[in-house]
Amino acid sequence: MTQPRPGDQHPGPFWAAARAHALSAATLHGLAVFPLSRSKLPAITTAHPEPTATCTGQCGRPGHGVHDASADPARVRELFAAAPWAAGYGIACGRAPHHLFGLDLDRKNGVDGVSGLRTLAARHGFQIPRTVTVATQSGGWHLWLKAPDSATIPNTASLLAPGIDTRGTGGYLVGPGSLGPRGRYRFAVTFSQSVIAEAPPAIIDLLAARQAAVQEAPGPTGPGGGSRRSRGRLGPLVRFVLDCGPNDLNNRLYWAARKAFESDDIDPDAATAELLAAAVDRGHPETPARRTIASAAKGAARTRTEAT
Repeated sequence: MTQPRPGDQHPGPFWAAARAHALSAATLHGLAVFPLSRSKLPAITTAHPEPTATCTGQCGRPGHGVHDASADPARVRELFAAAPWAAGYGIACGRAPHHLFGLDLDRKNGVDGVSGLRTLAARHGFQIPRTVTVATQSGGWHLWLKAPDSATIPNTASLLAPGIDTRGTGGYLVGPGSLGPRGRYRFAVTFSQSVIAEAPPAIIDLLAARQAAVQEAPGPTGPGGGSRRSRGRLGPLVRFVLDCGPNDLNNRLYWAARKAFESDDIDPDAATAELLAAAVDRGHPETPARRTIASAAKGAARTRTEAT
């Protein structure tokens, strides 16, 4: 859906509340925030429609996704003035002073990330810290943790365990008070009653080890795994997603997935897994990314049907 341009309409019914919550996060807690649409994606249309744009805000215009995020109240007001359709806000991860690291624990489709984290803690010998916790619209939790200043936390989907995603450098968490497609995000315990706890070193180490293992693993071969030839053709599509500008991510993901599913030389399961991982790594929320990939698969199937 094409978003209206700033000034084309009056603020929507959820705009004032979203802005108030965002300003509170910025002024009271020093969190860098930016407006989100109800779909949990950046609310301001891209400042650079051309797909090769790599600007991350140097141009001075809004429309750079998470790179727009600011803790300056005046800047936050400017961003929300440019997005009257906003229904929520994102909190940039990995930035000073908090170096926020988010654990997104899903509870849906038979997967329980909360239970998965408890199992992970027992298996690897660490305590789950008491920290700021946000209840999500789908019954899950966002745990806010503080990463070491020197750590670069990746954005991952189910890398630690099924139902456990991570949000780190270049990613964002949906802020409490935001309205999503299925409800509102809210603090489980008010921010004033808790602090952002230090991330257990075991989680940082485990995440780094698993990411390294994925990056170093040879490409899958054999039935259902995709051939080395298919991975060679898939690689440029994955890089196309990874090299995107901040606000053209969803469009790039759809285009790359459509091309992959229309190819006879690319295994669809491998395409889904690698394109999803690339999108999440760039900060795309997993559930909307899966919907985009599924939509691309349906479009490719229609094309194949029409061709026959």
